[in-house]
Amino acid sequence: MEKPVIVTVDDDPGVSRAVARDLRRRYGQQYRIVRAETAADGIGAVKEMRLRGDDVAAILADYRMPQMNGVQFLEAAMDLYPYARRVLLTAYADTDAAIQAINVVDLDHYLLKPWDPPEEKFYPVIDNQLDAWMRTDRVERTELRVVGDRWSAQSYRVRDFLSRNHVPYQWMLAEDPEGAQLVKAAGEGCHLPLVVMPDGVTLESPDQATLATAVGLSTTPATDFYDLIVVGGGPAGLGAAVYGASEGLKTVLVEAYSSGGQAGQSSRIENYLGFPDGVSGQQLADRARRQALKFGAELLTARKVVSLEPRGQARVVGFKDGGEIAAHAVILATGVTYRRLQAPGLDDFVGRGVFYGAAMTEAPSCQDSEVYIVGAANSAGQAAVHLSQYASKVHLLVRGEGLEKSMSHYLIEQLTALPNVEVHAQTQVVAGSGDDHLQELTLATKGEERTVPAQWLFVFIGAEPYTSWLDDTVERDARGFILTGPDLVQSGQRPRNWPLRREPYYLETNVPGVLAAGDVRAESIKRVASAVGEGAMAVSLVHRYLEKQ
Repeated sequence: MEKPVIVTVDDDPGVSRAVARDLRRRYGQQYRIVRAETAADGIGAVKEMRLRGDDVAAILADYRMPQMNGVQFLEAAMDLYPYARRVLLTAYADTDAAIQAINVVDLDHYLLKPWDPPEEKFYPVIDNQLDAWMRTDRVERTELRVVGDRWSAQSYRVRDFLSRNHVPYQWMLAEDPEGAQLVKAAGEGCHLPLVVMPDGVTLESPDQATLATAVGLSTTPATDFYDLIVVGGGPAGLGAAVYGASEGLKTVLVEAYSSGGQAGQSSRIENYLGFPDGVSGQQLADRARRQALKFGAELLTARKVVSLEPRGQARVVGFKDGGEIAAHAVILATGVTYRRLQAPGLDDFVGRGVFYGAAMTEAPSCQDSEVYIVGAANSAGQAAVHLSQYASKVHLLVRGEGLEKSMSHYLIEQLTALPNVEVHAQTQVVAGSGDDHLQELTLATKGEERTVPAQWLFVFIGAEPYTSWLDDTVERDARGFILTGPDLVQSGQRPRNWPLRREPYYLETNVPGVLAAGDVRAESIKRVASAVGEGAMAVSLVHRYLEKQ
C-alpha cells in the first residue's frame, strides 16, 4: 500500500527545500514528501495524486505566493482532499493579513517562519496534525439526499439537524428534475421532506429521533447507571464531558438536538483562546465532541430530558420519549435559547424566512438578497459578517442607540469595514407578512414605521433558559436561571434539602450532587470560554462530592 503524502508548496526554493528536508527527516519512513515551488505545480501535483487514488495527509502552503496565495491554494486543494490537514506558512509581517484571509478556508494551523529549532516549533505542530488526520474517519460515503420545498419549515428542520450534527447531505428541490424523480420513485402520497439514505432506504417527513437513528447517531444509553450525567451539549456540557471522561468518570452526555448549543450556530468565533485565526461554532463543537468520545464519554443525541429526581444517593434523569438513567451526580448545562420576537405575523414564518440563530444552512440561499438581522450582541455581529459574503445588503437592526455597549470591539470594526452592512439604531421589527414565506417586514425607527420587502430575517435577541422541566426540584431565579453557590444564599431561600454542614460551592445547586454550568446558571458570564471553564470546574466539584459519599 502506497504511503500517504505530505505536500509542501513554497515559491522560495531555499525555504521549499528546508521544509521538505525537515519533513523527510522526521516523517520520511511513514509518509511520501512531495514539494512544489509554485502554486500551479502544487495544484497539478494534487490533481494527479487524486486521479491516482493517493491519500494526502497534510498540505503545507506558503502564504505569500504570486498568482495564488497560500489561502487560495488550500481552498482549491480542500475540494480534492477535504480530509487533509491544512497548514499555512507565514512570515511574522504577514500574520494579520493571513488571519483576515483565513476565514475563507477551514485552516487547521498557521506556522510562523522560521521555525528553528524544528524539534520545538515545527515537529510538535505537524505531529498533532498527522495524529488528527489518522483519527479522522476518511471513508468516503455516498451522501444522503434530502428532497423538499424551498419554503418548508419541516425541510429546514431536517437540513438544520443534519448540518449541525455534521452529517453530509445533498439538498434538492422537489420540482428539480432529480428531486422529482426521487419523489416519484418513493410512490404516490409521498410526504416531504423526503430523505434518501445512501443504501436507498427512504424516510418521509421523519421526526428528529427517527432521523438521528437512521444516520447513525447514538440515541440509546449503553447502561442505566453512570458516575456522571451531563444534560446539554453546548460548550459547558462538552467541557464537562471531556473532563469527566478524561478523569475516569463513567460519563454520558444527553443532548436534545445537536452538540454545540447556541455557540454551535456561530459562523465565526474569533476571541476564543487558542484560535487566533478564528473557528466556527460547528467546528469547535465537533472537535470537542470528538475529544469527549476519544476519552470514552457516551454521547446521546435527540433525547430530551424532562425530569430530574433524587432517589437516595442516585440522581435519576427521565426522557420525554420514555425511559430513564441514573448517576451519582448530574451537571445541568442546558444553556439558553433565543427569545422569540413578539411581532404579529412572524411566528407563521419560522423556518420559512424567519430564523432564530445563524441558520448556517440558509446562507448560500441568501445570495444577492437583502438580509435583516435583529440583535446587538456578538452572535448578531458574527452572523452579519458571515452573511455579508452572500447577501447584497445586510441590515443590522438594533433596538438601542448603538453597538458599543453589547458587542466586542473587534466585531464592530469588522462591520464598519464592510460596505454592504448597514446598522439601523433604535429600530425594531413590529410586523411581518407574506404568503407561503416571509415577504415583507414592518420596521419602526424612533416611532416612525415603514414597510420593506424582505425574505430573510435572522433573530439574535435575549436568552431564555430551558429549565421549566425542573419544576421545584432545583431552585431558580425569577427568569428561570438556576441558582448556585452564593446566589442561593443571597436569594434568602433555604431549600429543605440544603446541606447544612456548609455553604454551597460555586456551581452547586440546592440538590447535593447536582451542579449547573454555563449560560443556564444565574449570573454566569455569557461567553464560550467561561462556559467551558465552568464545565471543567463542575467536574472537580463532582469529584469532591463523590469523595464525601
